[in-house]
Amino acid sequence: MLGNGERFDPGRPGTRLLIFVGVLAAVVAGIYAWRSQPVPEPLTPPTPAGETTPITPSPTSRVTVYVTGKVRDPGVLALPTGSRVVDAITAAGGMKKGSEPGTLNLARRLVDGEQIIVGLRSPPGASPSDPTATNILSLNSATPDQLEQLPGVGEVLAQRIIEYRDTHGGFQTVEQLREVSGIGERKYAELKDKVSP
Repeated sequence: MLGNGERFDPGRPGTRLLIFVGVLAAVVAGIYAWRSQPVPEPLTPPTPAGETTPITPSPTSRVTVYVTGKVRDPGVLALPTGSRVVDAITAAGGMKKGSEPGTLNLARRLVDGEQIIVGLRSPPGASPSDPTATNILSLNSATPDQLEQLPGVGEVLAQRIIEYRDTHGGFQTVEQLREVSGIGERKYAELKDKVSP
């Protein structure tokens, strides 16, 4: 028991321990307070009204196409995603002197894995809008341009046919066209005599 005039004295070792615990508690509290501060995120500058921010493809985003026909340097080329047919022809050395692109749409965006035949002309007697009038088009080797020239086939449907071909390992029969989204019985009847697997 301590008397009235006596105070608790922890002694020198006890004082050191109390100081150490106090310093440790202050350091822990400081670290916690520092880590709990919100981290500011960089702001993107506002886009003026009516303008859109252009999307630039990453350097690794590429399409591979095969350019053949009336070009100076035919072959397989890797081009940035978003490139157009005219870019592929330029990358293949351009068209040979006196050549024309034929039935190609030079402004169309490239699709990975497609073949571009430069200078392909419609057969005699067929209109440019229907070059398949005398030729049967192979579903397994046709380019998007060629598919778009089939009756009732636009850019979207041509892409669906190519996607079906790629995911199913090609067409085994013409009847598989019915499994492509967007081809009903009427459209299938228009196409079945103009295509082959």
